[in-house]
Amino acid sequence: MTLQKGKLFGIGIGPGDYELLTIKALKVLKNVPIICSPRSAPKKESIALSIINPIIKKRENEKSEYNYKDNLENQTPSLKILEPVFPMTEDKKTLEKHWDEASELISKYLNKGQDVAFITLGDPSIYSTFSYVQKRLEKSFKIEVIPGINSFTACASSIGKPLVEKDEILMIIPKIDDRIDKLLKEGDSFVLMKTSRNTEELENIIYEQSGEKEITSVQNCTMENEKIIEGFPKNKPYLTTTILKLKK
Repeated sequence: MTLQKGKLFGIGIGPGDYELLTIKALKVLKNVPIICSPRSAPKKESIALSIINPIIKKRENEKSEYNYKDNLENQTPSLKILEPVFPMTEDKKTLEKHWDEASELISKYLNKGQDVAFITLGDPSIYSTFSYVQKRLEKSFKIEVIPGINSFTACASSIGKPLVEKDEILMIIPKIDDRIDKLLKEGDSFVLMKTSRNTEELENIIYEQSGEKEITSVQNCTMENEKIIEGFPKNKPYLTTTILKLKK
């Protein structure tokens, strides 16, 4: 009898607020035996893992309770956490090495018939680390992607203003390069991801644009330490997103 392979779930856990997890994400995370949550460095805590900490604690408590009652038949499945390192570097060879290692680690459990949930901030289809694993494993295993609330729609909700209206064009910019001048001329609303990468030169380019400008930055969106700043902040934590609206 051939052992059935496990299923890989790519789960978006939203921007930070635990209550913004979807019902479907909660259902999987409460039952899956393996959760994979990459770290950016060996000694750095995973933000994604900290968000779902209430689920992990509850599962640990339930397991202890069931063990105490010796009720093995209804016992919550034991949970294993995988934390491969996905370093913050632009070196492609280094990144591919870590993506390969993470994919091999995950496949080890999938081949044993165990399901694995790979958690990622925001949505798995938008600049997510999950995509690199997905590409490596999609030909060998069943994969289900569970969407999550992304950072910039959450930021718009925190600000209390719409991202776009009527026929306005929305552009999402993950990194600033020599295309920025052309993009600013073509769009109406812009999401500048990872504002911490912004340079003073970029900010000057935006301030020099003609017409009315509305610039709002959100740090640690939906978290307890969320901060909304008009314009570009001087201090730029990693979880900072800027929404720019140009009225031409």
